[in-house]
Amino acid sequence: MAAQTHSPSDDAILRQYYRDFISGSHILHFHNVLDAFGHLSFRHPFNPGVFVMSRNAAPGTISSPGDLIAYRVEDAQPVDPNAAPGFLERCIHGECYKKYPSVQSVIHSHSEAVVPYSISGVPLRACYHMAGFLGASVPVWDIADAQKPGDTCDLLVRDTHLGASLAAAFSPGADHVGGDAPQSVVVLMRGHGFTVLAGSIQDCVMRAVYTQKNAMIQTTALTTRAADPSAAATAVRYLSQKEVDDTTWSIRQSAHRPWGLWLREVEACGLYVNSA
Repeated sequence: MAAQTHSPSDDAILRQYYRDFISGSHILHFHNVLDAFGHLSFRHPFNPGVFVMSRNAAPGTISSPGDLIAYRVEDAQPVDPNAAPGFLERCIHGECYKKYPSVQSVIHSHSEAVVPYSISGVPLRACYHMAGFLGASVPVWDIADAQKPGDTCDLLVRDTHLGASLAAAFSPGADHVGGDAPQSVVVLMRGHGFTVLAGSIQDCVMRAVYTQKNAMIQTTALTTRAADPSAAATAVRYLSQKEVDDTTWSIRQSAHRPWGLWLREVEACGLYVNSA
């Protein structure tokens, strides 16, 4: 990542961001939210017009600030024109930061537990208290609705046009300007995966992990119900709007607990290196 001039206290803050970013990438791999693909980013703490991602590499292998690249929010192009090759889908991140100034971290995942809810017509809904942030239902974005004639149809968000369409799906029908936050913090991507937004790296990682866990719980509930004829007339009971609101608030109060545990797990694993 290109060198920048900061005060000693600013440098310490940036080092912590880098360390949290690398740890977050490792945690997401450890929990199978990211494999060799997918990515995490954060908005630069001293320059909101810049966001930071890793170079084009598997998240579990990122190990130092030298693996990180700063991009302009405006066009998702690297601040340093000589930067290492980056992720093709960085426009997912850039356009979300552009549309929602309150968003400070973005994750894009191809979780196999979540993808079925992007193609089955069954809505992903909050099933348990750790996933109240999902809301009453999770929007599904179909890239086919946003593509132009001649676009490559590989379901990848290759440019700012597609990234802007995805970003808009977090607030369907809403005209968000200024410092507004998205209506939804998770959007499913048809046949591809999901993207999650948050106000910090830690919150974004937690939401991504619990989105996957919620999908696994919902699938188990649906298949268990389908296997029991006596339950055919009984609907799966999801969180109410009041429960969604209250659990989202209450879980925020203890967000440090999973982060601290997950840090210890990746530090003790022996697979990951974090030299930031």
